[in-house]
Amino acid sequence: MQDFIKRILICDDVADNSILMKTILEAESCQIEIVESGAAVLAFLETNPCPPDLLILDVMMPKMDGFEVVQRIRQSNKFQFLPILLVTGFAEDDVKKAVDIKIDGFIQKPIDHDAVIAQIQAILDRS
Repeated sequence: MQDFIKRILICDDVADNSILMKTILEAESCQIEIVESGAAVLAFLETNPCPPDLLILDVMMPKMDGFEVVQRIRQSNKFQFLPILLVTGFAEDDVKKAVDIKIDGFIQKPIDHDAVIAQIQAILDRS
């Protein structure tokens, strides 16, 4: 991607999805952290002294879905500008719902390796 290592936080309640994304991004020299819930994302952001360069967040998760996580992040002065990509299998409905929240894009399931890399590269280049 770029000359310096990008730190990416991945959140998905399905371990296989996180591992796939981690494998794709580690091949691009990214440093990856994985959490399994929306609450874990919020805890990670609050307790980690160095926030990630990007959050990749699954939409459909139990207890707290990706939209709620994004809303909570955007309410925080500290993290309101954190780039966020939502991962979804239901893009049309999710795009409509995302109108009210600020996200940087969607990754459609099933994951297309080249599309993921291109989208992440574009977001990281802007930030």
